[in-house]
Amino acid sequence: MREEKLTLALPKGRMLIDIVDLFEGAGLPCRAILDDSRKLVFDLPSCRVLVVRSQDVITYVEHGAADVGVVGKDVLMEEEPDVYEPLDLGLGYCRLAVAGPVGGVEFRPRDGARLRVATKYPSLAEGHFREKGVQVEVIKLYGSIELAPLTGLADCIVDLVSTGETLRQNGMREIETIMESTSRLIVNRASMKTRTGAVLALVEGLRKTLAEKK
Repeated sequence: MREEKLTLALPKGRMLIDIVDLFEGAGLPCRAILDDSRKLVFDLPSCRVLVVRSQDVITYVEHGAADVGVVGKDVLMEEEPDVYEPLDLGLGYCRLAVAGPVGGVEFRPRDGARLRVATKYPSLAEGHFREKGVQVEVIKLYGSIELAPLTGLADCIVDLVSTGETLRQNGMREIETIMESTSRLIVNRASMKTRTGAVLALVEGLRKTLAEKK
C-alpha cells in the first residue's frame, strides 16, 4: 500500500535550493536532499523526493510516479500534459524568444524556402510562426542552440532567454518574445482526488509562503 506522505518530483539544477526553501516554508521539510547531489531518491519523514531532470518532471507527475512536481511554464505549454497547475511559484523567470544573428534579416528565408528554426520547443515555435503567417522548417536541437545560425544550420532560433548574455557572446540578438515563463506547481490528477487534503495543504502552505516573501 502506498505511503500517506506525498511524493515530489523536483528538478535538478541551480533552482533546487530556492524550491526547497519554498517547500520548507510551506511546512514540508526537505532540505536534506541538498546534502547529496548524487542521490536521486530521498525517503524523508515529511515526504518522498525524486530529483530528476527538469524535462522529466512532467512525465513522473502525469503518470503517477509523483504526486506533485515543479516545472517551467514553457515546458507545460510545449508538452501540454494532463495535470493540474494550481500555483505559479514565481521562480526561474525567463522568456521564450526568437533570436538571430546580429545584422541578420528577420523572418526572411533564403531563396523562397521555408524559414529554418532551431529549437527544443518545436510545437511552440511552429505555432508562433503559423500565427504570423510564416512557413517554417523546425530543426530540433537539445543543446547549444545558438550554434545553429552561426553554422548555417538554421536562420534563427527559439530558445529560453534570461539575461541575454549567451546570445550576445555568440553574436546574436533577441528579436521578439513568444512567452514569459516561471516555475509552476503541478499535481497528478488522481492524487488530487485521492490525496486531496495533503495536496491542498501543500498548495495553501506554498501560497502563504509566497505571499510572505512578497
